[in-house]
Amino acid sequence: MADDNSTSSPPVKKRLVATKMASITRQIISTAKAPAAIGPYVQATLVNNTLYLSGAIGLNPKNGNMVEGGVEAETHQALRNLGGVLEAAGCTYKNVVDTTVLLSTMDNFAKVNAIYAEYFKEPYPARACFAVAGLPKGALFEIKAVAVVGEIQES
Repeated sequence: MADDNSTSSPPVKKRLVATKMASITRQIISTAKAPAAIGPYVQATLVNNTLYLSGAIGLNPKNGNMVEGGVEAETHQALRNLGGVLEAAGCTYKNVVDTTVLLSTMDNFAKVNAIYAEYFKEPYPARACFAVAGLPKGALFEIKAVAVVGEIQES
């Protein structure tokens, strides 16, 4: 039984704040200008104005085979594949704000950098580059990216 002389805290008033969440739009981007996905993923996903591009390797989009000619040929083809997906979303390489480059060996770093600079111009996107134990289809180079859809204004 409660003591009548005990003090208790005043009741807490709960205040509910109604907020309206903005709806999020997701659109799958697909094009024949890049190879079809070789697994359970899509070429790119557009969420509002952010485009998430899946990894691109040096596959020929017409026959699905790796291009011949070493890391240089693979890098050019992978970047052309990336460009095809960017174009399908209404973007260019200028819209890319972040990339992740995967290499089979860091011995190819200088060659890849030179080719990368042919596609991406200053101001360059943010980038990370890693050497990995293996890539799909025995690729020597892979790139994934994030882009922003819309006109880019430099400040």
